Amino acid sequence: MEKIQHYVQGYWTTGKEEGTPILDAVTGEAFTSVAVEGLDIPEILNYGRTKGGEVLRKMTFQERGNMLKKLALYLTKRKDAFYELSYRTGATKVDSWIDIEGGFGNLFANASLRKLFPNQSYHVEGDPIDLSRGGRFMAHHIMVPKKGVAVHINAFNFPVWGMLEKCAVNWMAGVPAVVLPAPSSSYLAEAVARTIIDSGILPEGALQIINGTVKTILDTVESQDVVTFTGSAQTGRLLKAHPRLIQESVPFTMEADSLNASILGEDAVPGTPEFDLFIKEVRKEMTVKAGQKCTAIRRIIVPENLVEDVQMALGKALDKVTIGDPRLKEVRMGSLVSKQQVQAVKDSVNDLAKEAQIVYGDLDKIETIGADAKKGAFISPIVLRADHPFQNSIIHEREAFGPVSTIMPYKNLDEAITLAQMGKGSLVSSIATNDDKIAKEYVVNAASHHGRILVLNRESAKESTGHGSPLPYLVHGGPGRAGGGEEMGGMRGIKHYLQRTAIQGSPTTITEITGIYQQNAKYTVAEQHPFKYHWEDIHPGMSLKTHNRTITDTDIMNFANLTWDHFYAHTDITSLDGSIFEKRTAHGYFIISAAAGLFVYPNKGPVAANYGLDSIRFLRPLYHNDTINVRLTCKEKVDRDVASAEHPSGIVKWHVEVFDANFENRPKSQKTDKDSPLVAVATILTMVEKKQETFVEMTDEMIDECLSKLSEDTKPKWGIMRPQHMIEHLEYTYKIAAGEIQDFEISTPEKILEKVKNSLWNYDKFPKNSQFPLLEKDTLDDLKYENLATAIGKFKSQREKYLEYFKENPDATLRNMVFGELNRYEWYLLERKHLNHHFEQFGLI
Repeated sequence: MEKIQHYVQGYWTTGKEEGTPILDAVTGEAFTSVAVEGLDIPEILNYGRTKGGEVLRKMTFQERGNMLKKLALYLTKRKDAFYELSYRTGATKVDSWIDIEGGFGNLFANASLRKLFPNQSYHVEGDPIDLSRGGRFMAHHIMVPKKGVAVHINAFNFPVWGMLEKCAVNWMAGVPAVVLPAPSSSYLAEAVARTIIDSGILPEGALQIINGTVKTILDTVESQDVVTFTGSAQTGRLLKAHPRLIQESVPFTMEADSLNASILGEDAVPGTPEFDLFIKEVRKEMTVKAGQKCTAIRRIIVPENLVEDVQMALGKALDKVTIGDPRLKEVRMGSLVSKQQVQAVKDSVNDLAKEAQIVYGDLDKIETIGADAKKGAFISPIVLRADHPFQNSIIHEREAFGPVSTIMPYKNLDEAITLAQMGKGSLVSSIATNDDKIAKEYVVNAASHHGRILVLNRESAKESTGHGSPLPYLVHGGPGRAGGGEEMGGMRGIKHYLQRTAIQGSPTTITEITGIYQQNAKYTVAEQHPFKYHWEDIHPGMSLKTHNRTITDTDIMNFANLTWDHFYAHTDITSLDGSIFEKRTAHGYFIISAAAGLFVYPNKGPVAANYGLDSIRFLRPLYHNDTINVRLTCKEKVDRDVASAEHPSGIVKWHVEVFDANFENRPKSQKTDKDSPLVAVATILTMVEKKQETFVEMTDEMIDECLSKLSEDTKPKWGIMRPQHMIEHLEYTYKIAAGEIQDFEISTPEKILEKVKNSLWNYDKFPKNSQFPLLEKDTLDDLKYENLATAIGKFKSQREKYLEYFKENPDATLRNMVFGELNRYEWYLLERKHLNHHFEQFGLI
């Protein structure tokens, strides 16, 4: 029997002792074991801090995010292999989907957060703070990756999701992880970790996994480390009190079991959609993962006049739940993870039954499909009923971590809120009601005791993710018994692994540190118009001062007529008495439009489009005959992903300052100490193309130069083509591009055709050994021409026909076998990529 392995310090290994057997939860078969003796924990932690941490910390948020996205895609393509292992934990297909693909979903979700962070390795948080009246001393906050490791001590119930929902966050922050899955399901975590390591996508040291219980794991943690724990509240409290955590002030996040409550609103009587939704939700939360969820519904709080209705409806719903081998389609609930867990649940139910009565299910009887109930870790769903919930304490204190829940009545909403709070803090609560006033009353008053609250009704039901589904963008955690911690939560979660530091200095210094232009910082005068630069060549502080423009009375009236904005200050100067305006006033949006007219570069260049307006402020009015000028300054650069039919680009945020050009010449009687020549500020966004430095432009001269290096003896760097085969292949594709050959089927499936076509616009090379649709793999067509020189002549002639065709038919589209319908520009993009691909293949460029 092979042991489960650990990946530490760059290699796979096993513990030295014999190991603890791990059983199949369904069959009871011992199929592997786990051992941790002999692992050098201090060195493992240090390896992560140095080997993995040094690389991750230097990566930008965009690089980390793209790394996670690549990893998520890699794992998704290999997901089927994990399902078979997941069945051994007792999980059904649906249970496994939540764990496996839900885990991968966390990678995708956190990868998308890269768009919210700056294009650098650290984050700039919040707004700048002016610390002086002169504007020359200021402050900001930055957040840098901690120089430690994230130690994740995980529970048995979600071996994949539990690992990846945490790791996705610390990797995005630039911090490596050491993961300790619970032994009983660690074989599934090991399989996923092995696939991650084999992918080579993460830098070495970013992930280490110890599959077993290591009691000394906290003995050598340091102040820069972060520890997270998921499991029982009792164990969590013991870990939280570890002397080393206290001594080093190590951040500790606990996500513990909790007695989550779901409330049936008083309006949700039998026959309403909300009543049916409530019963369905309770059944789901009791039976998904056989109730082994930290977010499962443990307390069913219902109006006292509906207790019997709920009990009967829930019983009927549970009657439809088939239990057995999770591999079978007809099975709706699998087993618990182990026989030990079954006994723990039975012990908890017996304690609960001292204050509540079992009204559904039997601890000693169970019918299973396709499995031996005696060999597997099976248990029946159990519903208890506590008619006096304010007198009974154990139902608010003891959790049975399985398919167990307790019904309890309430007289009014205040009682329902009090009962929910008696759990002393939970991860999640929910209420089924179609009365938004009831929903508001419950949420506002119960929120202090719950990490998340779901309001379920007929409007949200079809798209609701449900009571028990933590989402990557939402906080997962809860107060009190639930551990008092937070996980996930979008950007919030990532910030747990970053050190927030206040920085102070001059605006110019803070601009350099943050990578974001700060008001009053020194400008860098652009050598040419900033809109002439590609995205890579623009930097914060790059600035342009425009010439002047005088705003006329006619300008204001024309703008009013054009926009239909006839606000009195612009059009009725007889109504200005008692207002803040002295004369006919220019529209604020005219000022910005006029500013754009001053700073926009008219010729075609790298600026592809106006992307939007982030902020705008009008500081004081401008009147007819006032003169303005503008300073345009690069404020910040934000990278972006491009998947549509456009070239790679990034977003540049421009700081726009509109000045009163005659301010200095105004008499002192028209100024106050608070006056400034600055009359308006805005942040505008432009989409700026990135440089194309991947491909050589294929002019006639470049093609001739490349082909002059080609001979019959030239060897390819990859593939089986010979020089003449390559040239004849190119000639054939030019016949397609010239419209001479169009009687073929497009080989790319319709559902991905647009995505494939759009790839022509990016700067990625064709993959080596790309397969042409008409060629069989690893075979070559017979040569058509007697020698290479003749083939080159035919190739050039056919290329001329292609160019001539689109010269005469500039608006035409022609089909390509791989990319579908292409216009003239898209054929140019394809030609550039295609020639570069094959010329590089033969070392010609």
